[in-house]
Amino acid sequence: MSTVELRSDAEPQAPPASGSGVRGWTRPAPTAREQRYDVLLGLGMAVAGVFGTELARGGAPQHVSLGIGGVEPYVLSAAIALPLCFRRRWPVPVMLTVAVLFVVIGERSIFAFSGNLVTQSALFMSIYAAVAWSRDRRVMKAAVALVFVGMFSWLTINFVKALQANAIEGPNHGLFSPYVSNVIITVALNALYFFGAYFWGRTAWATARQRYELEQQATELAAQQEANSRRAVIDERLRISRELHDVVAHHISSIGIQAGGARRVMDTDPAAAKNALNVIEESSRSAVNEMRQLLGMLRAADPDIDVSTPDPKAPQAGADRLPALIAEANGLGLEVGFHQIGAPVELPKTVSVSVYRIAQEALSNVRKHSTARSAHLTLRYLGDAVELEVLDDGRPKHAPVGSRLGHVGIRERVALLGGESEIGPRPVGGFRVRVRIPIGVATGG
Repeated sequence: MSTVELRSDAEPQAPPASGSGVRGWTRPAPTAREQRYDVLLGLGMAVAGVFGTELARGGAPQHVSLGIGGVEPYVLSAAIALPLCFRRRWPVPVMLTVAVLFVVIGERSIFAFSGNLVTQSALFMSIYAAVAWSRDRRVMKAAVALVFVGMFSWLTINFVKALQANAIEGPNHGLFSPYVSNVIITVALNALYFFGAYFWGRTAWATARQRYELEQQATELAAQQEANSRRAVIDERLRISRELHDVVAHHISSIGIQAGGARRVMDTDPAAAKNALNVIEESSRSAVNEMRQLLGMLRAADPDIDVSTPDPKAPQAGADRLPALIAEANGLGLEVGFHQIGAPVELPKTVSVSVYRIAQEALSNVRKHSTARSAHLTLRYLGDAVELEVLDDGRPKHAPVGSRLGHVGIRERVALLGGESEIGPRPVGGFRVRVRIPIGVATGG
């Protein structure tokens, strides 16, 4: 029995990321495209089988029998290839059918058996397909065992017949006798043939299963990342909401105090009452503008999350506390420089708090996720806007660099105030966090 080396005709297809768990994984049925490919393969090999039989007949050293009707070898050569049209759809029945036809050809037409590569290839491919594509692994293993036992038994019977007919002989006298040499060669070649097809198919099946596992893991990781990102956005919105609430509460408290004072002096000191009313007007305008930013953006969190009980509030921060923040960072081992450009102006509370929080997050990221030993913070007053830039010259640490959810929070905060942000590596090395927040948007009427 001869063997032939075959190339896998198709890569194993990754199953969809659904269905039962990996432990009980079942390979999905072939797609319509794969089934069409198998039909073309089977028909092509049938034609090649007929042509190969004709070549084997012409190359035979003696007259050969053409069997029933003078076409039996040609019919059998085509018949052994045609089941391959369904090799992935019904892999086990195809393997058993091809194995039976393989023995029939070997018994009925030896020249079409040993001289036709299509005959040898068909059985190899059917075993490969059965192991790679069978959905019921127990049935597959039983069928493969049956085929292997049957084939090696048939091989043994033919070898015994050859011994009885004294057909194994040779003129050369080597280390082994002709009988022993033929046994070793025949067993080795057929072991490589059958077990090679089996293990190749098993590798293809394992590859498809591994792809399924990777797809499952990727789906789970994507879902976790989406949930974490959403949670970060919600948390940041709630935190900004609390800070804006403090700012608005400040205005309302001022309005209440000024209104009470104006009521008391309205008759005795009209000028003082008028001044108090002016303060009330300015405070109310600022409060309305800041609340306008809040509406439609904040508190638009997941309805399943309870936001009725806020976390304990941290002390109010602002741009005027940047020097204290830098001093704190220096005390933690990071050398931070500070540069202020432009004439300072009084920033709206929302903008001032945001500038502080963004600087705080950026410096925290430098300490935790960068190899930088120093950073530089620049605050620019641009008339109609304020710009904050934090630069460092480090590289990301080899350890995990975090989830970058802090960057999500910075972008969310800046977008809330109608500004723009630039966060990412610098072309010359290091990292940059730059935000520009318009002052007019926060204070305009």
